[in-house]
Amino acid sequence: MAAALLERSFIEICGFERETLHRFREISVDLGVSALPGGTKYPDCAGGFHYEVTGKLLPITSNRFIHWSASGDTVQLVEQSLDTNLLNNAIRLKLVHCSVLPGGVHIQETLGNVVILIVTNQSVHRLVLPHPSRMYRSELVAELQMQSVFTDVGKLSLQDPAHSAVIPMPAGQTTAPCASTAWLSHQGEAHYALTSPAGGILVVTLPPYDAQGCMSVVELKRSTVMQKLAGWMPTAIRGEQLPGDLALCLAVRELEDDSFLFALCQDHKLRMWSLRELSCLMEADMLEHMPAGKGGRRAAGQGHRLRVSYSSTTGLCLAVYLATPQSGQFTVLQLVATDNYRYSLDHIFSLFSTQETLVDFVLTSTDIWGVWVDDSNTTIVKYINYEHNTADQWNQVFVQPPPEEEVHIGVDQDPRETYLDVLFSPLRFTASAIVKALQIYRRGSERIIDLPWEALKREVTLAVENELQSSVTEFEFSQEEYRQLQVEFWSRFYACCLQYQEALAMPLGLTVSPHTSMVCLLKKGFVSYLLPCFAVDHLYLSCDEYLFSEEETAIAEDPEVGRDVLQLVQCLRLVSDSVSGDMAYEMEKALDHLQSPERAAELVLENLLANDSDKFIEDIQDKLQDVRNPTAAMMVLLREMDLESDSELAGEGPVAPGQSLSVRLGLSQLYSSSVAVVVVCQAVGQMAMTRALFCRDLLILQKLYLRLGDNVFLGGAAQLLQLQQDLIPRISHLLSSYHLLKHTSQSLTSPVPLDIIDANLQHLSVLELSDTPALSSNRSVLSPQTVVELFYQTVARKTIISQICTQRQSITPSSAFLHWPNIVSNVVHLLAQLLWPSNPSFQFPECLMANCQYTQLQEYVRLIGPWCQMNVGSCRFMLGQCYLANGEGQKALQCFQDAANEVEKEDFLVRLAVNDDEDAATTPRLQYYNKVLRLLEDVGVPELVIHMATLAITEAVNDIRSQAALWTRIFKHHLDLGHNSQAYEALTRNPDSSRQLDCLRQLVVVLCERSQLQDLVQFSYVNLHDEVVNIIESRARAVDLLAHNYYELLYAFHINRHNYRKAGTVMFEYGMRLGREVRTQQGLQKQVNCYLAALNCLRLIRPQYAWIVQPSTGAVCERPGASPKRKYDGEFAADPVKRQVEVLELTDLEKEYHLARSRLTLAQLHPPSAAIAGSASAVEMVALLVQAGLFDCALSLCHTFKLPLTPVFEGLAFKCIKLQYGGEESQNDAWNWLAANQLSTIINTKESSATDEAWRLLASYLERHSSQSARHHRDVINKLLVHGLPLPDWLVNAYKARADWLKN
Repeated sequence: MAAALLERSFIEICGFERETLHRFREISVDLGVSALPGGTKYPDCAGGFHYEVTGKLLPITSNRFIHWSASGDTVQLVEQSLDTNLLNNAIRLKLVHCSVLPGGVHIQETLGNVVILIVTNQSVHRLVLPHPSRMYRSELVAELQMQSVFTDVGKLSLQDPAHSAVIPMPAGQTTAPCASTAWLSHQGEAHYALTSPAGGILVVTLPPYDAQGCMSVVELKRSTVMQKLAGWMPTAIRGEQLPGDLALCLAVRELEDDSFLFALCQDHKLRMWSLRELSCLMEADMLEHMPAGKGGRRAAGQGHRLRVSYSSTTGLCLAVYLATPQSGQFTVLQLVATDNYRYSLDHIFSLFSTQETLVDFVLTSTDIWGVWVDDSNTTIVKYINYEHNTADQWNQVFVQPPPEEEVHIGVDQDPRETYLDVLFSPLRFTASAIVKALQIYRRGSERIIDLPWEALKREVTLAVENELQSSVTEFEFSQEEYRQLQVEFWSRFYACCLQYQEALAMPLGLTVSPHTSMVCLLKKGFVSYLLPCFAVDHLYLSCDEYLFSEEETAIAEDPEVGRDVLQLVQCLRLVSDSVSGDMAYEMEKALDHLQSPERAAELVLENLLANDSDKFIEDIQDKLQDVRNPTAAMMVLLREMDLESDSELAGEGPVAPGQSLSVRLGLSQLYSSSVAVVVVCQAVGQMAMTRALFCRDLLILQKLYLRLGDNVFLGGAAQLLQLQQDLIPRISHLLSSYHLLKHTSQSLTSPVPLDIIDANLQHLSVLELSDTPALSSNRSVLSPQTVVELFYQTVARKTIISQICTQRQSITPSSAFLHWPNIVSNVVHLLAQLLWPSNPSFQFPECLMANCQYTQLQEYVRLIGPWCQMNVGSCRFMLGQCYLANGEGQKALQCFQDAANEVEKEDFLVRLAVNDDEDAATTPRLQYYNKVLRLLEDVGVPELVIHMATLAITEAVNDIRSQAALWTRIFKHHLDLGHNSQAYEALTRNPDSSRQLDCLRQLVVVLCERSQLQDLVQFSYVNLHDEVVNIIESRARAVDLLAHNYYELLYAFHINRHNYRKAGTVMFEYGMRLGREVRTQQGLQKQVNCYLAALNCLRLIRPQYAWIVQPSTGAVCERPGASPKRKYDGEFAADPVKRQVEVLELTDLEKEYHLARSRLTLAQLHPPSAAIAGSASAVEMVALLVQAGLFDCALSLCHTFKLPLTPVFEGLAFKCIKLQYGGEESQNDAWNWLAANQLSTIINTKESSATDEAWRLLASYLERHSSQSARHHRDVINKLLVHGLPLPDWLVNAYKARADWLKN
């Protein structure tokens, strides 16, 4: 429901800046004039200008305006927009030796330019700037930031005659003008009107900006014919001017090619001059409209004001303010034209105001807005509708009160933190006030320039702490003494900030947009905006004078109920006045600590009753007697304050679909600038603070009702029961809700490092929430923001504008859509609804999570925990996210587990659980668990994944597929953590055989890589034995033999299970592959060891079973690096021929072992030969061994494979021949291979050569391997004879002996 609005009252919202200083560009204009003697000081003033199309929904100029302030010789101009951030939008003009006159700044626009006219006591100035529509040719501008009209102002030569001129003054004149005005004619001429000290009006005219010409000056005088002057002025002004003719205020309006100048003079008369005719067309005495006896006739007016307003319906109206010593009077008059250029004034309205000092007022087509300052410098703003006002009653504007003069510090609070929280709260102090106080506090040691918010906070802390330390003379303090010192020094700095804040909050003027009805209060240090006040807030904030005079209220249709509501609010006013600061603090602390609001209200009431020295309770009791139906009145108030909505606001999709592109662009930027963000969000904070106090007082009053009972409660026991069981719990709930809104609106965002942002984006992507609008790139220039400002800017604004558009049937650029009072109140109300914790919308916590505001999100969930029953599970999930980001995994796990119970009940959790990739049959809770599991995996907390997956399995009782996926997850993370036994257990419990096999494969690979083979071998592998063997075999055959030890693992696996034949087969295959693929000495050594292991395995088996099947390990590549699938020309190779099964017995393995052993021996003596020997057969190996001189090994190999010994003897004979005829080098080389053979053990004392040793070795072989046919002797003799070497005697003798033996 939409809350009722009271158009009769407004509330001030301050647009505090958060940068330390406005980035003003300084521009100095020096025309060479000297300061006037006497130094007349003019009061500071301010005003504003609103573009003519600011009320139209156009991206460039909608909600855009310029405000200015003048003080002495300085004019500050700032251009603001509520829809976009403007760059280079602030300038400060210093007009050397000149003082800006009251009303001396005027801004007008033409089709192509914005023209600023400035009048000083000695000069006139004109700044011609490009119009925004000319800077951006197209109306379809979608930029987040735009250039201000002041961007290129530095390029203007402001001293040129086209921009500035010195006012010619008569010789000897020292009195300065006291009023002025300026305007731009239809022809483009710039006119400046100044009051002449002698009573006339001086009009200075500059030619059009783009035309040649010179300045002209005319003087309007009442008693003589006007004389036109061109560039000069006579030394004496002719004609007689009476002192009463002195104009105190000037106003101008162009009508029908003539400029009408209105002057309110010191003699209380209003005169109208025609610039074209140079004559006074009308004179009217304003005292005629003032009742006799008001004191206006006794003294000349000094504070008179004049304002002009024009509208197509009412024509030209004038508002005259006559200041009298006792009071002031506003008179509204309408200019009426008669024949022959004669004019008269029709009286429309007169109203007296109070005696406060009028600062400024504005006349619109329907209202008068005024701002006053009373004797205590308190700002008062009021307005009245002079068209439809019968009671002469000013309407209230609730201005922001100054910050509290004293800060309440609880016994459990740190003074420094408390003062810092108050000073840097978004609603209390401007940065300028804090900076100025800091400079004074540091005694102006250095100037503070553009410090960030947090840096300024550190500087303040350092300054106060240094001041405290420097004043301390003792070295030891009690804790209480130090606390008192902290309070003393911090209160001193706080008082300094208060003074500067009060000075900056001094009002200078008002500006009202005639197109959007937006009212701004212009103050010395900032601008505040007036927003319509909601009905409930109006009742609570109204002063007694207004409250007592009201007879009905908009929130109640029944007049009787309305009167009861007003009486009840008067009682609440008494309760509010009686609650002391200490009691208010205790109530606030109870809400912060999540204590019962009802109990806290009872304690406050008991305190009031115990200390009721001023008879407050009696007064309240008397007032309560006048409330006839309190429950009905309370129900009305509760209904108005409850922001609960039945449905969630629709924010998805484009804004205003079906509208034109220009409308959609305008809506997409509406109220998106940093200024609008601050105003809207502070309005929500202000509403929350007001209503929290309202609820607090109403709860205390309800408790008083219960205590007084039938004495004041006319409804009897039934209504008392309703009060106790229904109304009190509801108001308690509202109090907690508004306390939460108040806390949230004052909570600042935290800066987030980029790595945290990237990690959070990854987590949101895992949760499939990365498309949330909270991740918008449109960042505010405010630093830091409040969390509500962050939410409004990134999420809520689009949702709110879409909602407003759906309520409107049609929107056009020229429609009244941008009417400020209506639309801003809707925006504030809808934003409060989005923040309301009892509404279905969960966008605010989502926004905090998406923007990494974990601390603020934790506090939000903490504050709503005990009493809010909406989105309980979603809040638990968010809290789990916070714990997870802070590294508190176990707490996060518990929160995620709690949230699972609400998955099917809450929209956010339903959206979170939905996964298009998963089976539709999967339950939402199981889908939720899967999302959380993916999140935990992304964060990298495997222990929590295991725990959560174990919980999820209980949800997947009938879902085999989900069970398999969960057991796979558990297995994976146990394995990652090194929990091998638990990983194996998870593997065995997986119901999906394919997933089980995948896990088994991963278990084997990982444990092998970690060298945790003991665990891998000892697992029982029930029903998985063959799969394990196949996995290890396939891995063994697929990977590098030297980098991995899968064959050895498989060997150990079989040995552990006493399957020796399998173990022998594995090692034999390992050896075969080593011989083919690893033709190095290391590979040959491993091959020998493999064959030895295989032999050992077969020897452990009974002989009849000691055999293995020849392993088949696939085709062998003919060329190194060649593909086994293709030939050298790229064609596919033929399929390998299937071989018959070959059985190998123990003797076959022994042969292979001896062959491998001989290869290793050869490689050890001559490493390069390892590549050749790796694939050599036994016959080839004999030749290689003989060539290398390994005759012992060659003989052994021949005996093993039953090969002839002839190659061995011939080879050794040939080596002997080479040694016989070789040189010293061959002798040295021979010792190497001789050492590798077993020489005769006969001791020879005679020194022998290598040749001798070789012959001895040959002789020993012949003797050891003699044959019956003396074949080996003949082979040696033939070899020697072939090479022409004489036979050694020992050989001849040995052969003869063998021949004789054969004969016998």
